[in-house]
Amino acid sequence: MATEDDFEVESMHYNRLLLAVDDDDDESSRKAFNYASTLAKIYNIPLGIVSVLETGDLNIYQSLSPDLLSERRGQMAAHLNTYVEKAKAFGAQNVQPLIGEGKPAGVILDEIVPAFKPDLIILGSHERRGRSRLGHVAGEIAREADASVIIVR
Repeated sequence: MATEDDFEVESMHYNRLLLAVDDDDDESSRKAFNYASTLAKIYNIPLGIVSVLETGDLNIYQSLSPDLLSERRGQMAAHLNTYVEKAKAFGAQNVQPLIGEGKPAGVILDEIVPAFKPDLIILGSHERRGRSRLGHVAGEIAREADASVIIVR
């Protein structure tokens, strides 16, 4: 067991933040967004904001409709750009929108993280029946990510 003489407190700094926002859950996303924007502003570090179009939520007819997919992608891009613009207006300097398609945890872990290379991933928790709950996406990312993960309630 370590004693107080065995270690020293060291400053910990992050260089790139990744915020995952849920297009279907603005409440949890906004709390995580506020935290991520604050860190990005205070420490002047890049912030990537990712949202994933869950293609598994679409029925077979929707997934085969190019017009519907295009419309849904446009809605998601507009929603994501709102977050980006608000972060910039708040004072975050380097904010980048990132969009993926598929299963959110898999897309974030397998595509977005390797490309963006964050050292901190920030997610929100879901509100159900008046209580904060860890969603399956946040849980999987917390378990599987190589980067540090903060879940904001």
